[in-house]
Amino acid sequence: MNLQRTQTAQAPPAPRPGPVLAALAAAQFTVMLATSIVNVAIPQIRAGVGLSEGGTTWVVNAYGLAFGALLLAGGRAGDLLGRRRVLIAGLGLFAAASLGAGLAVSPETLIAARAAQGLGAATIAPAALALTMDLFPSGPRRGRALGVWGAVSAGGGAGGVLLGGALTQAWGWPWIFHSVAFGSVLVLVAVAALVPPSAGRAAGKFDLLGTATVTVALTCLVWGLTTARGTGWTDARVLGALLGAAVLLGAFVVIELRRPNALLPPQLFTTGRVAAGNLLMALLGSVWIGLFFFLPLYQQQVLGMGPLTTGVGQLPLAAANIIGASLAPRVSRRIGATATVSAALLTTAAGLLWLSRISADGSYLGQVLGPTALIGLGLSFAFFQLTALAVDGVPPQDTGLAGGLVNTTRQVGGAIGLAALATLAGSVTAHASTHRTHLEALTAGYRTAFMVCAATMAVAALLAVPLTRRKGRADGSRTPTAADPTTLPRQGRATRRTPAA
Repeated sequence: MNLQRTQTAQAPPAPRPGPVLAALAAAQFTVMLATSIVNVAIPQIRAGVGLSEGGTTWVVNAYGLAFGALLLAGGRAGDLLGRRRVLIAGLGLFAAASLGAGLAVSPETLIAARAAQGLGAATIAPAALALTMDLFPSGPRRGRALGVWGAVSAGGGAGGVLLGGALTQAWGWPWIFHSVAFGSVLVLVAVAALVPPSAGRAAGKFDLLGTATVTVALTCLVWGLTTARGTGWTDARVLGALLGAAVLLGAFVVIELRRPNALLPPQLFTTGRVAAGNLLMALLGSVWIGLFFFLPLYQQQVLGMGPLTTGVGQLPLAAANIIGASLAPRVSRRIGATATVSAALLTTAAGLLWLSRISADGSYLGQVLGPTALIGLGLSFAFFQLTALAVDGVPPQDTGLAGGLVNTTRQVGGAIGLAALATLAGSVTAHASTHRTHLEALTAGYRTAFMVCAATMAVAALLAVPLTRRKGRADGSRTPTAADPTTLPRQGRATRRTPAA
């Protein structure tokens, strides 16, 4: 009896879910913030370190490429080594790389620091998501947690533009990186103090061959798309990079099918609705990154807004994100996963189509405010539901890998989308400059980019209907999961009627 009392007294208190979720969400917010915080300061960064036109895109893509290419390895590292340990290490690297970016004096140093930021982010995002899934088991509480996750993921983009504008105008562009470094240290302290150690680790070894193959393949793919903007699609280097990417991606598939400890086990795509969630997230990512790249450029280069006012102009989008995130779990429980994600993507498409009506002599109130608020609302619902679908039915020991996969598809989709959109917008601008003013030519390029983004979201909404509809079991019933909160109340009643099931 005395021994039992002693053990009870020495047992550590159970962690409070609220503060732990806040610390993990702050880690995710920091990662997403770093994706967009540079966008509003691109003109100042270009002048400050002497970036070329092509190098400007790489300030964004170096982060996104390293992030996306290494997310699967980062997620698997969390599963094998301990998620809390990997999260803390990633935050430390992220803070150091952010400080290095702020101190950069040359394009090469800045781009290298951004790539190192992406490496740190690749360990932070999947570990933080997996720890959140561990903290909140399937049910309404997980739905609310994923609502918070969707809010910070989508809100990080708008928040980055706002903070980037304020800091750039007040103290200069290096401070956008110094602020991220300082914030990362604060989050690291919070995680170390609040987040308990991971409960267990998965068995297995790292797939070094698969990791190297997919990383080089994605690098070739995005480099080829980015370089094509300046040299043209028929350039030998561009064609060689794209061909190399195709060959390496094919080799990666063969490697993963044959390795017992594959980086990306093929059976993961047969679990729940993981494949559907990731495909749609890739399409959403291609639009999300492009939006926060082109919109600040239009506001500054065409409308003549300063960095601070450009950032303040993102507040309606951020507010719509917060509102949507609070409503998304309840709406999903009421109308189901398929209807929620389809409506969210259509709403985003409508906002982008509206935004494609911008003009060289337009105004923020007349042509930007309404569309961005609508886009923010659609993004918050889409991020929530697609994240839920991407971890649908995944066993606990693989949640880090699933978290890495969904972040991979979003980041790689964004990197590819930005490269393609930048190439398209640049081509349209170059053609229009022969018979239009400079501002009209720039606007034509941005308008085309937004129109393509709207079409992409419309196609994604159509694909969502057949892809996300849950297939029935042999007895005609459905297997409810956390990704389909509408089934949760019925699940409880059915279990009481047929306990043997």
